[in-house]
Amino acid sequence: MASIVTKFALAGVVAAVVGAGVAYALTKPDPHPESYWAGLGAPDLAHGETLFWAGGCASCHAAKGAEGDALKVMSGGRELPTAFGTFHVPNISSDPNAGIGAWTVAEFGNAMTRGVGPDGNHLYPSFPYGSYARMTKTDINDLFGYLKSLPASSNVASAHELTFPFNMRLAVGGWKLLYFSDAPRVEIANAPDTVKRGQYLVEGPGHCGECHTPRNVLGGFQTGQWLAGGPNPEGEGRIPDITPGSESIGQWSEDEIVAYLETGFTPEFDSVGGSMVEVQKNMAHLPKEDLAAIAAYLKAIPAR
Repeated sequence: MASIVTKFALAGVVAAVVGAGVAYALTKPDPHPESYWAGLGAPDLAHGETLFWAGGCASCHAAKGAEGDALKVMSGGRELPTAFGTFHVPNISSDPNAGIGAWTVAEFGNAMTRGVGPDGNHLYPSFPYGSYARMTKTDINDLFGYLKSLPASSNVASAHELTFPFNMRLAVGGWKLLYFSDAPRVEIANAPDTVKRGQYLVEGPGHCGECHTPRNVLGGFQTGQWLAGGPNPEGEGRIPDITPGSESIGQWSEDEIVAYLETGFTPEFDSVGGSMVEVQKNMAHLPKEDLAAIAAYLKAIPAR
């Protein structure tokens, strides 16, 4: 009898070990190899600056209340309160110790598009790599080059304040397995080039869905509700629906959307408010053809 119990116990241990191995294989960090990032050449810094503004880097990584040239000092330190705890935004300045000045383009690219840090660990999806995963290698190289051209800051952000089990980075691998993808957020049949460009900007560097799409209890986007609005992921208020079915922006023309992103004024002569103030200021730096592409995409997606 004892031998049967022993065999069952051993079988259970083996099954647990095999199961743990399979789980780790499915959820371990999965960066691109160094060769993926090779041969990109010198970055286009002017284009890198456009991506800097499209990605809203200053909105999170510049000091709170920064204006003018201070918007380009990526010192980090802001607090990002969420249902999972408080995230502290890191320094991404050119400082080689406190920032990313000593990173390689491969390390930066894998953080941006694979959610894997230079130490080989998962990054928390409070950093919107779920959107940046759609960015091209060339754009990643250009943005990285531009960031390295900006002033250095020695500020060291505080550690994240997360409760169990959200403080376990290994668990992020399970989240990625469920929700991380670089596939298009929506399929638009026979999309013209302008809409395709807008899709790239909105779904990729612009990461608009990170605020404008409702999430489930695990922080994954709710299926079929792309850009349909929802509770503010940082706690207070709601983020509006920006699909063609919206009660506000849904009635705007493409030109009116462009004017809003350019000036901060709605067609009703109201001004932008809330967290959108910083977003609009970033968007105003983009070429007008990119703003037009964003507007065309927002009019082409399914209404919610």
